[in-house]
Amino acid sequence: MSVQAIKTPSDVKQQVSKEEWQNRVDLAAAYRLVALYGWDDLVFTHITAKVPGPEHHFLINPYGMMFEEITASSLVKIDANGKKVMDSPYPVNPAGFTIHSCVHGARKDAHCVMHTHSVNGVAVSAQKNGVLPISQQAFFVLSSLAYHDYEGVALLEDEKPRLVRDLGEKVFFMLRNHGLLTVGQTVAEAFVAMYIFEAACMVQVRAQSGGGELIPIAQKILDMAQAQVAKVTLGGGGALAWPALLRKLERTNPGYDS
Repeated sequence: MSVQAIKTPSDVKQQVSKEEWQNRVDLAAAYRLVALYGWDDLVFTHITAKVPGPEHHFLINPYGMMFEEITASSLVKIDANGKKVMDSPYPVNPAGFTIHSCVHGARKDAHCVMHTHSVNGVAVSAQKNGVLPISQQAFFVLSSLAYHDYEGVALLEDEKPRLVRDLGEKVFFMLRNHGLLTVGQTVAEAFVAMYIFEAACMVQVRAQSGGGELIPIAQKILDMAQAQVAKVTLGGGGALAWPALLRKLERTNPGYDS
């Protein structure tokens, strides 16, 4: 069987606003960083970003392209119903936008929604007690964490109200038996939140595998989380770490901005 060539639309940069192009560059970078850190699941998870402007348009991955291959030009622009509003040779994952559309619709601050099926994230999502207060990463996550029970592959419209209800105003969202989701006002915010979420799950799985008694963080310390998180990240961990992440990506997998 011959290898199918990647189809990339041409002249996308000339067809969109400067603001949309920057969003495309950041989102393509996030996809490649997800691949770099090993959180991708072949082609089966998704990150979406709202296109700046009054229209309810969003950017999502071209379904069938590996995350490490995605570029700013190849991202697919869709409306609030998941329909393409700009020509693309690629389809859109219907389950992907079922989850993302309701979060974007309910949360005006959710300009970026990131969802992963990482091994560590799914492992912890299958545990009855979810994220345990046993690490500094968990300390961050527990400051703004919600859960949603598994209802099968997210294809049904009637699941949307329950997703919105369960997420509320939280940043970190654990989809039971399924994976992790984060929201951010920017792509950078959503990515850094996911980095912390994934790290908390990885530490938990490793700590549990050691077999020793775990030391929980005291509730009086957990109660300080929101204030301490805001202080240590200078009010925005995404903005702080994102330029360095882009430099890392330039060294390891450049070309996302094409």
